[in-house]
Amino acid sequence: MQDSSDNAHKSPLYLEDITVGLKFQTGTHRIDERQIVDFAGQFDPQPLHFSAKAAEESFFGGLVASGWHTAAITMRLMVTGGPPLAGGMIGVGGTVEWPRPTKPGDVLQVEGEVVSITPSKSHPDRGIVAIRTETKNQRGDAVQLMTAKLLMFRRSAKTA
Repeated sequence: MQDSSDNAHKSPLYLEDITVGLKFQTGTHRIDERQIVDFAGQFDPQPLHFSAKAAEESFFGGLVASGWHTAAITMRLMVTGGPPLAGGMIGVGGTVEWPRPTKPGDVLQVEGEVVSITPSKSHPDRGIVAIRTETKNQRGDAVQLMTAKLLMFRRSAKTA
């Protein structure tokens, strides 16, 4: 796996650091046939994901990645090149859509924006941040649309 971004050197962001409208773009990842077949063999063993011949006769007319594979690559890109959230990317819900398939040779990149921030009323040390992302291929076509609700901590929680 290759990523052209790295969060290791960035300071962690807390709830106080995030604003609605904050935008980001991750590094990239090139997906190939071997990755698609390997992921399918472990996690989504449908013929259209692991057999080129069967995939030719499928709705897609060729080998495509599982939507869950696209989601896993999105997660990797977010962790390594998205906003460096203090405590990690702790998901508490969301929605996901796959408007078009991810194919061998696609180069994926995530673009995102913070769309809402909801401080917790019952836990003042945290809140929920909603981030809308588009995972796009090298042509700029969206292969995944996701709105993720992420748990974020306040800086003051670090010292508590």
